[in-house]
Amino acid sequence: MSKLGVVIIGLNGAVASTMIAGVHLMLQGHAPRHGMLTEANDQGPGLTERLDLVPLEGLVFGGWDLDDGDLYQAALRHNVLHPASLGQVRDALEAITPWPAVFEKRWAQALDATHLVPTSAHRAQIAAITQHIEGFKAAHGLDRVVLLNLASTERYQAELPVHASLAAFEAGLDADDAAISPTMRYLYAANALGIPHANFTPSLSNIPALAEQAEACGVPFAGMDGKTGQTLVKTAIGGMFRVRRLFVEGWYSTNILGNNDGRVLDEPGSNETKVRSKSSVLDSVVGHVVPNHQIHIHYYKPRGDAKEAWDNIDMIGFAGAPMQMKINFLCQDSILAAPVALDLVRLLDVGQRRGERGIARHLSLFFKSPHHADGEAPVHDLYAQEQLLMDWVNAQA
Repeated sequence: MSKLGVVIIGLNGAVASTMIAGVHLMLQGHAPRHGMLTEANDQGPGLTERLDLVPLEGLVFGGWDLDDGDLYQAALRHNVLHPASLGQVRDALEAITPWPAVFEKRWAQALDATHLVPTSAHRAQIAAITQHIEGFKAAHGLDRVVLLNLASTERYQAELPVHASLAAFEAGLDADDAAISPTMRYLYAANALGIPHANFTPSLSNIPALAEQAEACGVPFAGMDGKTGQTLVKTAIGGMFRVRRLFVEGWYSTNILGNNDGRVLDEPGSNETKVRSKSSVLDSVVGHVVPNHQIHIHYYKPRGDAKEAWDNIDMIGFAGAPMQMKINFLCQDSILAAPVALDLVRLLDVGQRRGERGIARHLSLFFKSPHHADGEAPVHDLYAQEQLLMDWVNAQA
C-alpha cells in the first residue's frame, strides 16, 4: 500500500489533534467516515471511484508545534472529542510528538513557546525544517509528503517588495528580513523539497515569490483560510439573494469562540488578518457591493471549540420593502475543519502525481480566500466552486 506523509504546522492544535484522532478512530471502526468528500458516500457526486486516492490507512502523521507534549495529551486538552473516545486510540496518539517549531512572538502575540528550533536565522530554520521532513520520510519509508499549515493566525501584513519575486525573497532570507513570516519559511522549505502544501490559515502566503518557486519545483498548492463555518454559510446563502435579485443592504456577523484560535484572534493584528479573509467573500457571491458588511470575532473562553456564529441580514425586496434573515450556527470548529484538511491532503497528492503545479484552483471550495493570480478574480460561490472541483475530477477519469 502506498504511504503518504502528512506534516503539519501546529500538530498539537485543536484541528490537527482532532483530525489525527478521528482518523485512528475510523481505522479502528470506532467512528463513521462522515464529512469527507474523499470517502465514499451517497450524499453527492462521488470522487472516490474516479480518483486514485491514498486510503486513510496509508496516511502517516508528523509535524511541528510550540508545545512538546504528545498528541493524546493535546487532544485531551482541547476537549473536542470525548475522553472516552480518545482513550480508544490512546496508544496511537501517544506515539506522535512534535518537532521544535519555527516561531516569532511578534507574529502571534498571544502565544508563548519554548519548544523551538534553536536558531533565529531564516536559512538555518529552513534547514531544520528540511531535516525534520527528510528524517520523517526515511523513518517511515514514505513515498510522498504533503504539508498542512494548521497553525495559529499570524498578524496582518501587506505584500511587500521582498515578496515580489523569488530572487528578492531569497535575498531577504539571507538578510533575515523581518517581513518573511514563519509561514513563508515553512512553505519555502516545502517547495524546495517538491512537497505540495495547503495553507489552512489566513496568514499571508499567496505571494509571487512562493508561487514562482512552486512552479519551478513542480509543486501544487492551495489556500488560504479554511472555509468551514460562517463563511461556508455565506457562500451558500448569498447565491440565493443573487438569484432572486434581493438587494442585501447589510450583513452583520459575530463569532464567539473559546479555543486557542479565539485567544490568538483576540489580538488585534491577528484579528485583522482573519477579518480581512472573511470579508473578501460576500460581494462577488451576492452580485453587488454590500454597503454595510461587518464582521466581529470575540474570544469567550467558556465556549471552547464550540463556536457560535450569528448573522443578521438586512435585505430590500420588491417595491423597496425591507426584510431580515437571522442565522445562528452553533458548530464545532475543529469537527468542521478536520475532514476538510484531510480532503485537501489527498486531493493535492493526486494532483502532484498527475504532474500538476502551481495554484490548485479546483480546491477553492475549501477556502475563504482562494489563491489566485494577479489580475484574476477568485471564485467564491460555493456551488460554482463545487463545479470547479467536479470538472477537475471528471478530467482525471
